[in-house]
Amino acid sequence: MSSALLLVSVLPCFASQSDWTQFRGGAAAGVVEEKGLPDSWSATKNVTWKAEIPGRGWSAPIVTGDKIFLTSVIRDGKMDEPKKGLYMGGERFKTPSDMHHWMVYCIDFNTGKKLWEKEAHKGKPERTIHIKNSYASETPVTDGQRVFAYFGNVGVFCYDLDGHEIWSQKWESYPTAVGWGTAASPTLYKDRLYIVNDNEKHSSLVALDAKTGKGIWRVPRDEPSNWATPSIWENEKRTEIVTCGRKKVRSYDLDGNLLWEFGGMSQIVIPTPFSRFGLLFITSGYVLDSHYRPIYAIRPGASGDISLGKDETSNAYVAWYHKFGGPYNPSPIIYGDYFYVLYDNGTVSCYEARTGKEVYKKERLGRGANAFTSSPWAYDGKIFFLSEDGDTFVIQAGPQFKLLGKNGLDEMCLATPAIARKSLIIRTQTKLYRIDASAAAARR
Repeated sequence: MSSALLLVSVLPCFASQSDWTQFRGGAAAGVVEEKGLPDSWSATKNVTWKAEIPGRGWSAPIVTGDKIFLTSVIRDGKMDEPKKGLYMGGERFKTPSDMHHWMVYCIDFNTGKKLWEKEAHKGKPERTIHIKNSYASETPVTDGQRVFAYFGNVGVFCYDLDGHEIWSQKWESYPTAVGWGTAASPTLYKDRLYIVNDNEKHSSLVALDAKTGKGIWRVPRDEPSNWATPSIWENEKRTEIVTCGRKKVRSYDLDGNLLWEFGGMSQIVIPTPFSRFGLLFITSGYVLDSHYRPIYAIRPGASGDISLGKDETSNAYVAWYHKFGGPYNPSPIIYGDYFYVLYDNGTVSCYEARTGKEVYKKERLGRGANAFTSSPWAYDGKIFFLSEDGDTFVIQAGPQFKLLGKNGLDEMCLATPAIARKSLIIRTQTKLYRIDASAAAARR
C-alpha cells in the first residue's frame, strides 16, 4: 500500500449526511463536510418540526435511517429547575424519594412523531445528581441495527430499531464525587460496546459483546469520578481505546491491556478525545484548577509512561502541549487546519492543529454569550456554538475571528446536537427540533 493511501486509510471519516450514530457523530469529531445545511434559525424559522420530549435528559440525540433516538428520565414528583452557568451549591445531598422512569424514545425523522417508547427501568434513584445534571446524560449509540442506551448507576439496555429489547444488564450503583452523578457515554467499535464507569468506589473500563451483552473483559481503574466519554483511536499503527482521568490519561488495546499513560490533567475531566492529522487531541480544563488546564496532541505508537517532564512542552509522543488552554465542559473541534476551544464563559481560542501555535486567544462570542456546556459543530465554512440559553453563535472558520450570526431557541440547552441528511437536530430542555435550511421553502 502506498504511503498516501495508508494516510487516507487512518484518517477519521467525518459524518455522512445519512447517520449520526454517537456523541459528536463520525469519529466523535462534530464535523460534516457537505453543504446545504442551515446556518440561521429560530424557534419558528427553518423548523421542519418540533416535538415535546417528556422528562429530563441531557443526552444528545443520535440518528440512523429515518429514526432518531434519545433518552430521558421522568420523575413522578416535581423536578428541580436547573440553573445556568458556573456556580457553587448545585449539589443535592438527599436522594429523591419518588418514582423515576428511565425512558428510551424513538422519533420519526420525517415527521417528529413518536414511533415508540420503552421504559428501561422504573424505581427510586439510588444516588443523587447535581442540579445541572440529569439521570439521562449519557448519549446512546447505534450500529444501524440496534440501539444501546446506557444510564450510569442503572445499567445498559439494547433494543432493535423497532423497540424490542434484545438484552439488558442492570449494574450496581456507586457514589460519584460530591454526588454529581454520571455522564460518560458508551462507545461502540465493531462488535463490542465499551463503557468507562469511573466513580468513588469501583472504577473500571468494561467491554461487552454488542450482540448478547455478555461481558468480555473488565479492567479495574485507579481513578476517582470522571465524566469523559472514551474514544476509539484508529491510527497508522493500531486501534486503541483512550480514556481520560483525573489521575491519568490511559490507552488500552482492544483486549484491555494498558498501552500507554500520562499524568497532568485538571481536577475534573469532561471533554472527549478525538483524532485528526494522525494526532490524538486530549483536553481538560476545570475552571478552578490553577495547576493544569491542558491541551495535548499525542502521536501514535507510544508505550509506557509518556508524561511530560517539568517545563517540557513536547517529547517523543507528545507532539505539542499547552499547560493552560483546555475547556471545562465542551469538547474542542478541528475544522480545516485549526483547533478551536470553546470555554464555558463564552470565549473561543484558536490554534494551528498540527503545531499548537496560537492563532487567536479568548475572543468573546458576543453579548449574552455567558454559559456553554454543549460541544461545537462545524460545516460549510462555519463553526457553531450552542449556549445554555439556547442561542447558537456562528463564526467563520479560519485564522480570523468573525462573528457571523446568532440563532435563538429561547430554552435551556446542554445537549450537543446531531446532524443528518442536511438537517440539524437540537434538543432543548423540553423539546426536540429538526432544523432544515429548505424547511421554509418547502412550506411556500
